[in-house]
Amino acid sequence: PVVASAVVLPKNFIHEKLNDSKKLSVKLKLELSEIIKTRSLSWAIGVVKPIEIDQINILNASIKAMHIAIQKVIKKMQKNPDILLIDGNTFKSYNNIHHKCIIKGDSKYCSIAAASILAKTHRDQIMIQLDRKHPKYNWKKNKGYPTKQHKQKIIDSGITKHHRKSFKLLESQYSFRF
Repeated sequence: PVVASAVVLPKNFIHEKLNDSKKLSVKLKLELSEIIKTRSLSWAIGVVKPIEIDQINILNASIKAMHIAIQKVIKKMQKNPDILLIDGNTFKSYNNIHHKCIIKGDSKYCSIAAASILAKTHRDQIMIQLDRKHPKYNWKKNKGYPTKQHKQKIIDSGITKHHRKSFKLLESQYSFRF
């Protein structure tokens, strides 16, 4: 799945270990996740499943997951935020709320880093649960990234409903027309 998170932090929120989730250990991400959930003014998760990703494409699914998370935060807070800080360079406006796209925003803004951590830890938990149902794909370790072992399991056993069919993972998925 594609997972996004929206987080509203208190004014002047600072945590010395808060950073881009890709630069943090699993243990630290889990610790920070609990701190963020406890100390934030509001937070929410948005998830888009593989079947819908295949229908609308990965970019639109990512934006939809963000919109779902934003909608949940607004519902909890019962008001719109002043601005949405978006990690990356692409976003579709949500309810005409002012937004700013920031490349590598998770290393520049605490709220984006916090959202990144919540999204990553939530997706990792989904992948661990899927691993219990389908252990041969080793999702608890690869978290759905196309490792050599994961690709081989797809060749050997095929895909599940949890795989994105539109993600071109194997050469045999490409067709050439002359």
